[in-house]
Formats: sequence, C-alpha cells, structure tokens
Amino acid sequence: MAISVGDKLPDIKLVKATPDGPEAVQSSEFFAGKKVALFAVPGAFTPTCSAKHLPGYVEKMDELKAAGIDEVACTSVNDAFVLGAWSKSNDAGDIAMLADGNGDFASALGLDADFKGFGMGTRSQRYSMVVNDGIVEQINVEAPGDFSVSSAEHLLGQI
Repeated sequence: MAISVGDKLPDIKLVKATPDGPEAVQSSEFFAGKKVALFAVPGAFTPTCSAKHLPGYVEKMDELKAAGIDEVACTSVNDAFVLGAWSKSNDAGDIAMLADGNGDFASALGLDADFKGFGMGTRSQRYSMVVNDGIVEQINVEAPGDFSVSSAEHLLGQI
C-alpha cells in the first residue's frame, strides 16, 4: 500500500550527496522540523528527469521557498556519486540529493516500480510530495510514462 496524505514517512537510511562526498542520513532526521518539497525520479541522467523534472525544481526554487518550503530534495534509486554528478551537471546545488541506492525508501513508501524491461531493475515511481516535519501533506504520483503532477509547477499550485 502506497503512502498517503497524513502518513508519517518511514525511517530509512538514505545517502545525501554533498560536496565532501556521500553522507549517511536517516530520513526521520532529514525531514524533522522543516517543510520539504520532495520529488522522486526513476533515474538520474534519464531523458525526462534531466530535461524536465530536475530543471523545473531548479527554476522554481525561489518560488517554492517564498511559498513556505524550507528545503527541496530529490530522491532516486541511484548511488550518491551519480546523484552528485547529476546535480553538478544541472547546476542543482541548492537541491538536496538523497540517494536510495537499494530502493529501500521507495519500497517502504510503496512507490517502487519495476523497470527491468528497460534494464534498470527496481526503481522509484515518479512523484512529488510536500512533507511537513516528517508527515505527508501533499502527494502526487505519476501514471507510468507521464510527467505532469510531479512537476514543480503543479506542486507550487498545491502549496
């Protein structure tokens, strides 16, 4: 069963990509005491993720902050080195990159997806959410192959 509005995020170890290298972080600690716009992509450097999803959040960062978002974060079933390189190549240094290398977070949310047909294994579904002190306030899960409700523009309209 997928996570819903009003649910508390599961406490899972993630790895944050930082300029000094990977840094382990518990999701409960990362999301504590702040309002976070979280979005998930099936994979860094993939076409829609790189051309639309991440750039939209980079472009709308100031508007998200003005709307009360304390931090914007991206998660993907990639390692922290890949997410760090993706962030750097997209000038996305203001977005916290949270690597879910084994897919534990995506699975615990009930938002994992089978991408084996594309040679990518188990990944995360594409989604966005607003998380306030670890509690889901908004969630938008895309239908397979779609990109609309998880966009920064759509999320901004919900805040």
